[in-house]
Amino acid sequence: MRNKSKITAIVITILISFLLGLISIYFMGEYGWTVFVLIPLLIGFLPPYLIGFFEEISAKDAYKLSFSTLGIALLCLLVFALEGMICIVMALPILALLTWFGAFISVQTNKNIKNNIPLIVVGITLLSASSMSFDSLNSPSLIPVKTIIIVNAPMHEVWENVVTFNKIEEPNDWIFNTGISYPTDATIKGSGVGAIRYCNFTTGSFVEPITTWDEPNLLQFDVAKQPTPMNEFNPFWDIHPPHLDGYFQSQKGQFKLTSIDDSTTSLEGTTWYKVDITPEFYWKAWSDFIIHRIHVRVLTHIKNESENQ
Repeated sequence: MRNKSKITAIVITILISFLLGLISIYFMGEYGWTVFVLIPLLIGFLPPYLIGFFEEISAKDAYKLSFSTLGIALLCLLVFALEGMICIVMALPILALLTWFGAFISVQTNKNIKNNIPLIVVGITLLSASSMSFDSLNSPSLIPVKTIIIVNAPMHEVWENVVTFNKIEEPNDWIFNTGISYPTDATIKGSGVGAIRYCNFTTGSFVEPITTWDEPNLLQFDVAKQPTPMNEFNPFWDIHPPHLDGYFQSQKGQFKLTSIDDSTTSLEGTTWYKVDITPEFYWKAWSDFIIHRIHVRVLTHIKNESENQ
């Protein structure tokens, strides 16, 4: 395989992929099927197919070329300040799987359909148009994440530390060393329904109007305002990619206390959120994991404060 042919195939693929990505993200405002499914499929499919159009390419070289193209594309995202390391790492499993699948399709196509560039061009155009149309129809669902911890303290003491809590120690959890925002303390203005609770994170405050104040059993609140979910790390630039603004939305939350006995309380924290990034099932897995770790940090602090009172 000639280096010139390889470079040409990679450049053509990256240019097409970036064009589709820029249209989807910056013009349509969508992180969806186009970005996370169609583009990695094209990155896997196009380079070996273009090479195979002019010369023979083995399956091993085809997969190697596809993954080299993926690596260069991800490096370009960093160099051109389009994305950060953490989100690339999060996306890498689905990107790698679909790049492999695209390369597999390319290998099979090169075996059976030669000299059919017009058909491929039409196919890519139709797939791009249909995926972007499908992205625009995406309606994110409301997703609950629930975490329960047992506190060796009576309910009324636990309740006091639920409504507000003092500064939490610096985290040991590795996920919070990646730039993911984490809670530091909570304050409240007022009491009862209509009071405003502020759950302070490293990137700002969640503003939480109280909707249910059933002391000491249930505290429910909406989320009127929230900070950015993370500080993206890019080794070359300070960046703020679009997905940090509005694509993850915490909608409401609650703390539910249940007495097990006079000195033991079940403390349950629940967050309802929406993630406007597709495929939802993939990004939901990451969001659920992160929210659960945030819950554990807060509930463990409440537990320690209540038990040491």
